[in-house]
Amino acid sequence: MPESAAAQSLAAILWPIMAVVFVAFLVIGVAMPVLPLHVQDGLGQSTFVVGLVAGGQFAASLVSRPWAGNFSDSRGAKRGVVVGLLAAAASGVLYLLSLGFTDIPRISVAILLLGRGLLGGAESFIITAAVSWGLALADSRSTGKVIAWVGSAMFAAFAIGAPTGAALYASHGFVAIGAATAAAPLLTLLIVAPLRTVAPVVHARFSFAEVLGAVWVPGLGSALGSVGFGAVTTFVALLFARQGWANGWLAYTSYALAFILARIFLSHLADAIGGAKVALIFAVVEAGGQALIWLAVRPEMALAGAALTGFGFSLVYPGFGVEAVRRVPSQSRGLAMGAYTAFLDLAQGLASPALGLIAADARLNTVFLASAGTVLCVALVAWWLIANPSISEGNPQ
Repeated sequence: MPESAAAQSLAAILWPIMAVVFVAFLVIGVAMPVLPLHVQDGLGQSTFVVGLVAGGQFAASLVSRPWAGNFSDSRGAKRGVVVGLLAAAASGVLYLLSLGFTDIPRISVAILLLGRGLLGGAESFIITAAVSWGLALADSRSTGKVIAWVGSAMFAAFAIGAPTGAALYASHGFVAIGAATAAAPLLTLLIVAPLRTVAPVVHARFSFAEVLGAVWVPGLGSALGSVGFGAVTTFVALLFARQGWANGWLAYTSYALAFILARIFLSHLADAIGGAKVALIFAVVEAGGQALIWLAVRPEMALAGAALTGFGFSLVYPGFGVEAVRRVPSQSRGLAMGAYTAFLDLAQGLASPALGLIAADARLNTVFLASAGTVLCVALVAWWLIANPSISEGNPQ
């Protein structure tokens, strides 16, 4: 099949799944620029608590990834997406409930943490099942594109969700964020209902321990690379506020737009030249973006740094994802993606509070210097994978 025809065929397969991911992840995007402001300014909490609330979602995702992957492999990816959407709607209800205790900040934060935890589990089911769904429908030579394109829908939601969330928060407060979080996933079920179901594979699957042993090296690389993403999503809005710069949500949009453009035009690279090579190159770009935010004396510099961070991380994740999927049999791909992405969740769950402690003891921009150094370590992991390629698909080295 000619390359253009193959691309059109893949797009026809993935567009409906991408639409589901896009609408579902709007609920995360709308909260990204305003949650730190709500916790710090609205509830009077410290930067450490900001990091704790933000990281709570990733910690819950970490715990639920194996379950989500196993559920998708054994019960079907479509069912996994539906479970995730229902959990996401419930998290919005908890957001709204937390507002009833704003005069008792500790209780309000505790309820927010529960909501973030439930949303983390929802995100785990939605994205793990969606990628598994796409991999099952697409050609095996398009692994990198599937991971990149489905992920692009997620970050497109972030790009649109950030200004939408900022506008909702400015006009109606955090109650609007909670209402949107509760309603959007339920509406997404209307998109899911008519989509084709892929029956789960009944062959013997890898155990979670076997999958973890197969994917832990690319998972480590993805985890280190995700620290730059966490620094932007958790602290860039606070940086803009402290510097007196307007429209901090633009940093999220700059990040997401650069991320999406890289995936639209360069998503074929991981399949063509190797995931580890791509991850090495783009990790350097991501680290450069973080360094630019650290050095920023004007908002334009910070926006450029956010864009470079997004452009770099855009292909770090699918690059290592290709390496992870190639190390397990096809019937264990959902569990593999769950285990692989769990490393990203672990990094976010630990990095956000840790960066919050750095912000409490130093100038806020120091967070981005620490993140840049962490992201540079990705090159070492990628170099190891280049020197030690997997023997064959389904046979981890």
